[in-house]
Amino acid sequence: MIKLVVAFANGFASIFKRSCRLLLVASFITGSLMAADNPFVGKWKLNGSKSRLPDQMKVKKVSANKYSFGFEGDDYEETIVADGTDQPGVFGTTFSVMVEGPDNWKVVRKTDGKILLMANWRLSQDGNTLDDDFTLIQPNGSKFNVYYVYKRTAGGPGFDGTWESTSEKVNSVFELQIQPYESDGLAFIIPSEGIVKNLNFDGKDHADRTPPPKPQERPFCCARYSWNLLFESRERAKRSRSF
Repeated sequence: MIKLVVAFANGFASIFKRSCRLLLVASFITGSLMAADNPFVGKWKLNGSKSRLPDQMKVKKVSANKYSFGFEGDDYEETIVADGTDQPGVFGTTFSVMVEGPDNWKVVRKTDGKILLMANWRLSQDGNTLDDDFTLIQPNGSKFNVYYVYKRTAGGPGFDGTWESTSEKVNSVFELQIQPYESDGLAFIIPSEGIVKNLNFDGKDHADRTPPPKPQERPFCCARYSWNLLFESRERAKRSRSF
């Protein structure tokens, strides 16, 4: 049995999380290997019991029923009225928050009128813990569910404050395929999302064309130090991610 630990962020997958950024730090167990000389090539399934999807979010009360939301890694805020109506969000989406009770909110993001994600937030009695039952509707129609538990690190009362996740329980199947790409590269494929990312390990910058709804080009370079350690360095992020 071979295990792969992978950390990656994707422009389109980024919008899957409330923050429009999904940072997945996960352990995968191989289902089948397709190339004996490259242990990364194969079909991989997320091992939820050994995976982390850490997250941070900030909620700030602006007025009586208006709040601003900031999410992990983002340099912007979304400000809406918490009345359950669809309001303009980032990257052409709509964002809504329904106050179903003093300790219970329902959060929904849509794209082109279709639900992209939904979450039920519930505060603990002491107001210091937030449970988030988060469900992503993937492009193929399947659902990806994660149950988050957050701890308040600043702010208050109510949902107002800074929240850091302390646990994340993955309740759905997530698969990743890795295939050879050109002479010395790898293609990372997420079938449920229709995402294919081709990487060249030549240490040179290549245009990273992120699919909608966030079209952009970001230069990145990759280098293969060994088949057991791969690094991708993005100029925009100014940091390395290991696979």
